Amino acid sequence: MDTQKLLGEVAGQLLSGAIKVVDLTAPLGPNTPLIKLPPELAVDTPKIEIHAISKFDKNGPWWAWNWLKLGEHSGTHFDAPQHWITGKDYPDGATDTIPAQNFVGPVNVIDCSKEAAADHDFLLTVDHIKTWEAKHGAINPGEWVVMRTDWYKRNGSEAEFLNANETGPHTPGPTAEAIQFLISKDIKGWGSETIGTDAGKAGGMEPPFPAHTLMHKANRYGLASLCNLDQLPPKGAILIAAPLKIEHGTGSPIRALALVPGK
Repeated sequence: MDTQKLLGEVAGQLLSGAIKVVDLTAPLGPNTPLIKLPPELAVDTPKIEIHAISKFDKNGPWWAWNWLKLGEHSGTHFDAPQHWITGKDYPDGATDTIPAQNFVGPVNVIDCSKEAAADHDFLLTVDHIKTWEAKHGAINPGEWVVMRTDWYKRNGSEAEFLNANETGPHTPGPTAEAIQFLISKDIKGWGSETIGTDAGKAGGMEPPFPAHTLMHKANRYGLASLCNLDQLPPKGAILIAAPLKIEHGTGSPIRALALVPGK
């Protein structure tokens, strides 16, 4: 295969619209929903702040720019292995040491939107994944797997997005067995449309927070607060999820993009 010719064809199809770019990213600003943890367990990420340095004024007459205050795991973001205790010792597990090749790959979109609408605590199981594979084809090594729930439509309200009450947060996610099954298939990483990669009740699972605990133990990656997965086919799209190259970074907000066939 002539790779240079192939890349030229892809470029041409991008320009013609035969390949479409889908934005999978939520807006990042002061109203971006952020995870809330029990105060006895942890300190929360502070709210995002955007401060003007200058805006065509005495501080900069011909330009506008801002400085930001935000956590690594704010908004649509990337979880590196060093984010979790199980992945803390990987030398290639931080945002500045992960090979750039690992940010791009084919993506499998498992549609659980109907189940999540009926049950906010819906959990994706191994049987669900096997049924999906029987219909759409095998999940292959080096591919992304993401869980479509249409939860991103709640992103405009932190209360609706976190969906918590006196018993805790109620959001869909994977079982520990599902995550272990995907790791056994040598996937690149796991993504969700919720505030984090785990289900709302994942703290009570064994192990706790299995998407974090098991994925990062295996030196794999997580994507959270994804949007617009309803615009992707089950298979056939390419996902680009590149974090900022933060020194020793445990994660980063991203502009997640997907390449899909145009109409």
